[in-house]
Parts: sequence; structure tokens; C-alpha cells
Amino acid sequence: MPTLQQSVLVMLVEDDDGHCLLIRESLKTSGIAHEIIEMRDGEQALDYLTQRGQYRDPAKSPRPDLILLDIKMPKVDGFTVLEKVKASPKLRAIPVLILTSTDDQAEVNRCYALGANSYVVKPVRYEEFQERIRALGRFLDATRFPDQR
Repeated sequence: MPTLQQSVLVMLVEDDDGHCLLIRESLKTSGIAHEIIEMRDGEQALDYLTQRGQYRDPAKSPRPDLILLDIKMPKVDGFTVLEKVKASPKLRAIPVLILTSTDDQAEVNRCYALGANSYVVKPVRYEEFQERIRALGRFLDATRFPDQR
């Protein structure tokens, strides 16, 4: 049976170097193997996802299986990225986990209304983050390989 460990490409959209490091380390130590591509702002993420500019070559810009998305970023915020991902027929099936520093209920509700699959407040409790990633991994396995469960 194919597992999440075989070929999951994670896009991390985060402008804070410290948070990137912690998230990357959490992904590595979670027992789930990932290839991680990092984007430092929403504009860069949208360029990659829509294969614009330096990301035009689909062979060099494969579609991610999971997006970890900060909300407060330069250029284009996470709400806009989330809205565009979920509005695109080619991208809407990609699970999006929101990683942000606020637990403001209006922002949480807005993210879910826009199609977020999960919402985690930073600083991320290691155990909570790993459980969210494992849950999304189970979701990915079930949707990517439904006939092999």
C-alpha cells in the first residue's frame, strides 16, 4: 500500500525564518518523510502554484500535495492565497493547513469559510502540529490511493 512517506511534496508558505526552521524540523521528526518547498510570501506561492514567471516549467514546479500557509505575509496575504487556491479547479483539492499567530475567531472562521482544512496557532505545540500533520496524511492517503486502503 502506498504511504504518505513515499512522495508527499509540502509547500511551506512562511516569511519568518525561525518558524520555517521549527516547522521543517517538526516535519522531519514526525516520522513522515517530506520534500519541502519554501515560499517566503504569498505572491511567490501563487506564482509557483499557477506556474508563472520563474516557475513556468511544470517539471521544475510540481504541484504540492499539501500547503502549510501563514496568513500574515508580505506582498500577498494568506487569505488571498487560500481564496485563489480554493477557487482554482486545478488546485482546490490540495489540503491547506493554516499556521498563524492569531487565534482571533473571526480569522479562524474566515479561513474555514475560504476552504482551509485545518488551522493551527503559532507557536505550534509540537504534539498538536504532529497530530494535524498525521491527520492530513491519513486524508492524503485516503484520497490519493483510495483503491489501495
